[in-house]
Amino acid sequence: MWADSTQAALIYQHATAEADRAIAQALHDAVRADQKKAKKTTGGGKKSGGKKGKKRSADRNEASGEQG
Repeated sequence: MWADSTQAALIYQHATAEADRAIAQALHDAVRADQKKAKKTTGGGKKSGGKKGKKRSADRNEASGEQG
């Protein structure tokens, strides 16, 4: 009896692990497709966070009366 329940547990674990991988892959594919779609509609790539980001931050501080 113990061997049967152990074997059943192993079969169940294997089946659920495969199902988990399939779900994860489907979610991954859906997110990637959505990202590609969003990238095409906005026409963008990644924004550079160089000096422009710092300047905008400084501009916001000036607008709010803060000094940086």
